[in-house]
Amino acid sequence: PEPPAWRSPGLSGFSLFAVAQRILEMKWHEVKLDESAACEGRVRVQAEQPRLEPDGLVPAPQIELTLSDRCVLLSSLPRLELTEEQLLDKLELFFSKQKNGGGEVEQREFLRDSGHVVLTFAHDGVADQLTKKRRVQVPIGKQTYELKVTPYMSGQITDLQVRPCVCARTVLLSGIPDILDEESMRDALEIHFQKPSRGGGEVDALGYVPAGKQARAVFEADTD
Repeated sequence: PEPPAWRSPGLSGFSLFAVAQRILEMKWHEVKLDESAACEGRVRVQAEQPRLEPDGLVPAPQIELTLSDRCVLLSSLPRLELTEEQLLDKLELFFSKQKNGGGEVEQREFLRDSGHVVLTFAHDGVADQLTKKRRVQVPIGKQTYELKVTPYMSGQITDLQVRPCVCARTVLLSGIPDILDEESMRDALEIHFQKPSRGGGEVDALGYVPAGKQARAVFEADTD
């Protein structure tokens, strides 16, 4: 979905969740304009939680996981000078033998994102016996490597809903009068809200939208 359109002027992103919450609790803030070196006096702005419009909703899927009876996931694979097909051939050869606790391999797949391998056996019970071992010594070339064997789970989306998604470190500043140019007003707001004495903190990003104009804000997932 497209990011939401903000019709109220002013949008600030703070580096700490607690700072944004403190500014929201204070609600009203008086910003001194003389600190921008462009105008004297103060403006009173209101801090609010950003509100998303319907087109700002993001998908919230529900995934149903299924444990496969015939598949195993092989991890802790060594980095070797082999192609994917060569590695899969060696693993299939080893795990297709009953003396190694395996059986006929019906399908094999190399997961490039993780570097793991999924083996699918033709008969029931083989995967279960291998996963009980948890670790298997597998000779590849002139060396033997210990591979981790775990059950393989597959998933599918069973229900796709949408829900609002708002960055918890962002506040919306509204009620800003159109008395300064964009750059000067943005500087004044950033100077004010980065001071701890005024409830603020370090500002990661600040976007100012003058009254009568529109802008779009895109929130990224918090990693803190």
